[in-house]
Amino acid sequence: MDLPRMRFLGHSTLWIRMGGRVVLTDPVLTARVGPLRRVVPAVSPEDVADISLVLISHLHADHLHIGSLRRLPRDARVVVPRGAGEWLRRKGVPRVEEIGVGEVLTDGGLRVTGVPADHSGHRWGPRLTHGPDARAMGHLLEADGVRVYVSGDTGLFDGLDDIAAQGPIDLAALPVWGWGPNLGPGHLDPAGAAEAVRRLRPAVAVPVHWGTLAVTGLCELPGGPGARMRRLLVEPPHAFADEVAAAGHPTRVVVVPPGGAVEPLHGHRSDR
Repeated sequence: MDLPRMRFLGHSTLWIRMGGRVVLTDPVLTARVGPLRRVVPAVSPEDVADISLVLISHLHADHLHIGSLRRLPRDARVVVPRGAGEWLRRKGVPRVEEIGVGEVLTDGGLRVTGVPADHSGHRWGPRLTHGPDARAMGHLLEADGVRVYVSGDTGLFDGLDDIAAQGPIDLAALPVWGWGPNLGPGHLDPAGAAEAVRRLRPAVAVPVHWGTLAVTGLCELPGGPGARMRRLLVEPPHAFADEVAAAGHPTRVVVVPPGGAVEPLHGHRSDR
């Protein structure tokens, strides 16, 4: 059996090979996303040349980035939350499909289930009522006896226990920060992500949504604001690992830098 593999390409972008398919989550591949700039090396075209399936968790531009989607193979299936498909097709993305919470998509030997998330689904933020809007979600990937939960952006919510009840999770990719000096509602910080670990009980947790993007110019500011942002590009995943360890959870936290690889996803449940 070809063991599932994963790379953290930065922010919420994961390269995952499972079930004979290569999946990309929430691709952000360019040097800039609106007012944000990438502070780690760019993703090379070779890194995404073999993508067959793209999973989009929600419509915010740092997760559904049109410029990044245009860098992917045109025959890749781009799967968005239900209700967002026609809007994305009008942007010129050729092969768009939809999935809703509770729905299942299959691609070869891979099974993807849409699961809830606690986050704004509007393209331009929770206070706006006009424009593209679709329910934010996470994804549960299953193949070859391995189960991977990719939460997308989310806060804590009761449905985490329901996701855990569906069966043992080998790996959970959980956000631990964002791209600015503060977090708004619908996000996890290191302590919140550790509480999600307590509820989900994954064998392995990989922190994401950190260390990749920052408001242009913020890191270069002298004094407190710049220093705080520079710390926030580094510290959250390690604070998350410390929180999990201090709580005595059996989950193993694997911190990999943007561009780094996670070991093959197999046999983790017996490690707990």
